[in-house]
Amino acid sequence: MSLAKHLARQSATVARFIQLLEAEAQQLGAGRVDGQRLSALANDKQALLDEIEQLETQRQYAQRRLGYGEERAGATRAAEDAGCLATWQQLLEQAGRAQQLNRLNGASIRNRLEHNQRMLNFLHEAAGKGLYGPDGQARRGSLGGIDSRA
Repeated sequence: MSLAKHLARQSATVARFIQLLEAEAQQLGAGRVDGQRLSALANDKQALLDEIEQLETQRQYAQRRLGYGEERAGATRAAEDAGCLATWQQLLEQAGRAQQLNRLNGASIRNRLEHNQRMLNFLHEAAGKGLYGPDGQARRGSLGGIDSRA
């Protein structure tokens, strides 16, 4: 396969990965998260990451075999010599976009996890104080001053 075709295939795969990251961002930004959908997206992302890694390994191998350096400058020279520099540059931009989206999604997940942990800690503390009296009614002040009727 020519370098131009290979880079086009890589670019298409990374574009699909970006679509999954954008779908994940939408899920994470929703008021109520669909856990099954996020799980399916994670599985799809992993499959595409495996494919991207395989394609990148093939590209690097071909680049070395053709005598180009392994660094980015060697990849740029190889793409320039093969007449597909624009595709290479597009792939680099897509990789940067994917990295940015993945970082933002990770931060969103961390924020949700921290929020959930704070809520669990609050409930655990409140449960230790006895939320309900013997009559089954919420005790006043058992939630740190939060009225149970709120």
